[in-house]
Parts: sequence; C-alpha cells; structure tokens
Amino acid sequence: MHETMRWFGPHDAVTLRDIRQAGCAGVVTALHHIPVGDVWPVADIQQRKSLIEAEGMRWTVVESLPVSEDIKRQSGHYHAHIENYKTSLRNLAACGIQVITYNFMPVLDWVRTDISYTLPAGSKALYYQHAAFVAFDLFMLERPDAAKDYDEQEISAAQAWLENHTEEERKNVFHNAMLGLPGSTGRFTPDEILAALATYKDISAGKLREHLFHFLREVVPVAEELSLKMAIHPDDPPYPVLSLPRIVSTEEDLRAIINAVPSPANGLCYCTGSLGVRPDNDLTGIIRRLGDHIHFLHLRNTRRDNFGNFFEADHLDGDADMFAIVRELLLLMKRRNTALPVRPDHGHQMLDDLHKTTYPGYSCIGRLKGLAELRGLQLGISRML
Repeated sequence: MHETMRWFGPHDAVTLRDIRQAGCAGVVTALHHIPVGDVWPVADIQQRKSLIEAEGMRWTVVESLPVSEDIKRQSGHYHAHIENYKTSLRNLAACGIQVITYNFMPVLDWVRTDISYTLPAGSKALYYQHAAFVAFDLFMLERPDAAKDYDEQEISAAQAWLENHTEEERKNVFHNAMLGLPGSTGRFTPDEILAALATYKDISAGKLREHLFHFLREVVPVAEELSLKMAIHPDDPPYPVLSLPRIVSTEEDLRAIINAVPSPANGLCYCTGSLGVRPDNDLTGIIRRLGDHIHFLHLRNTRRDNFGNFFEADHLDGDADMFAIVRELLLLMKRRNTALPVRPDHGHQMLDDLHKTTYPGYSCIGRLKGLAELRGLQLGISRML
C-alpha cells in the first residue's frame, strides 16, 4: 500500500513535517481556498505540490475536488460548473495528480453529534447519537415536517434526550451538527441549512442518482483520456439525514455507479468507516466483487449499536474485521500488481493533541497510532501470503 495522510493545507495544525515523521510517502490534500464550482488553476496546484515535495513526499491523490450543489441539483450554473470541473481535471493531470476523490452527498458532507466523545482512557473520538440528532432536527433546527421522517419510538427517544441533557450539552450537539465542509472551521447557520434543504425538496434518491450519472457521463471520458482515476466516497453516515437522499451507501449503490459509466476511470474510494456503519454491508465481499474499481482506501473502524449510534473506534478494534479487510486488499493488489494509496481515516485526539485545536478526526497522534497499527497488520499478513 502507498501510505498517506490527509493534510488540509498551510493552515493545518498538523504540519507536513509531522506527516513525514509519521512515515508517510505521500499526502492527500485539496485546495480548500478555491470556491466550489471554480476552476483549480495550474499555478495553485503547483504551489501546493511544491510545498509537499519540499518535505520529501508526493501528492498524487486529491481529496476532494468538490462537486457543487448546482451540479447535484442540476440547477443554476451546473453546466458551467461541469465544464470547470473538466478544466480542473486537465490541470490536475498536467501536474501529475492521479486519483480524484469526490462525493455526491447533498448539503452536508458528514454528520456527527459529538466531536469530542470521551473514551474510557480519556482520548476523544467522533460520535453519532441518533436520539441527539433527531432532537436537533425536531426541536433545535425545527425543520418543517421533520416529524414525518421518524417513528414514535425515535421521537420519544429524542424528547427524552432533550429532557435529560443540559443547555450546554444541547448547544454542543447543535454546533456539531452544523459543521461545514472538512478543511473549514465554519458552521452553517440554521437559515442556511433550512434554505439549502428546501432546494432538495423535490429531489428524490432516484432523481439525485440521475444527476450523478449525468455528471459521470460528462467527466469520466475526460478523466479516462487523462489517465485519471475518479473515486467516489460513500455517504457518511450511509443513510438519509434531514430527509436528504443518500445514493452511495450500499454495495448495490456502488455497483450501479460503476455500471452507469463503464470505464477504468470510474471507480471507488473504499471507506471501511462509512460503509461499515451499516451492518448489511459485506466489507470483504465488496473488495472481492468490486475490487477492480477501487482506486483509494480509507481505513478506519467504528463501533455501532442497535439504536443507530456509532463512534470511531481504534483502527483494529471495531465492528469491521480489519485483519480480513487488509488481507483481502493485499490479495487484490497482488492480483492487480499495484499499490493502492491508503490513509488511516480519522483518529482519536489523545496525548499532547488533547491540548491542541485540530480539525475533528484529524489530530496527528491518533492517526499516527492508526497508521502504525495498519502498517504492522499489513506487514504481518504480507509475510503469511
């Protein structure tokens, strides 16, 4: 595997030197300062690439080249945004980038209710508590007609959660649920969220899927011509939130995306964390059946319960059988005669990082721990094969 870490750019509290010391050969990054829908200029790409190479590492994977809401809705400036996306692909290929990660999640890139969930040993993890999120939706955001999305048991649990938590705890859930895109310290306002949700009122999962397939028919031929690999990231979490459709949550979804535009350039970002939250996703089976279309790996683990709650567990200690997953991935790479780029996805905030402000899930030491565990697991398995 080609081991990397995600870096959010020069303003990231985790430096390139930190990532190099962790033993990474490469960095996964994006140009977060460029507005979504605009072209990524060659000069900006080269400037970022030069910073990474000056620290002795490579930049071959973009995460992410974002897809605008106009493209997802097929509204506003979506024609221009698709053309800009194609231009960005050309510019990235000219600079030596090989893999383009993206997602097609409407409005919210990810959802958690607690970004500093305290584990027994004192480290902090990301956590999604379903009752807290329903309470946010119904009683804090007050989304119109939200009650239609929940059954009586869910509404009752949300009311109980609200009654049993302090005003400060409620505020924390409210702020965490409104977090903006990764790489951003901003949060949505309630008016912004409600206005954005209203623009998807008439867009079903089927309609959103049609919009994704249209986008792929436009950009995948360009990516193939440039020898780029497009890698779509699964939904996080992999089920509808705030009545927004989710279309990249199951193996069936992934297969439909691959079949919509058959091409070596149309592929997947295999994320064990996002896919693993659903107990009906067969993580090793997905590798065996769809492995030829996997272009990028996110390895993390979660622990879930029967109430829709989950938290980010240690990389080797969650519901996902990381031994079986890594073994299947090594067999896949041996058969394909390639080394897929991989990063330890998320990590606990721990040790000295508890006193630092970092992007949620992206402190340095916790990811270093996860990388070391995955590297040891990989070495052990490779000696057995």
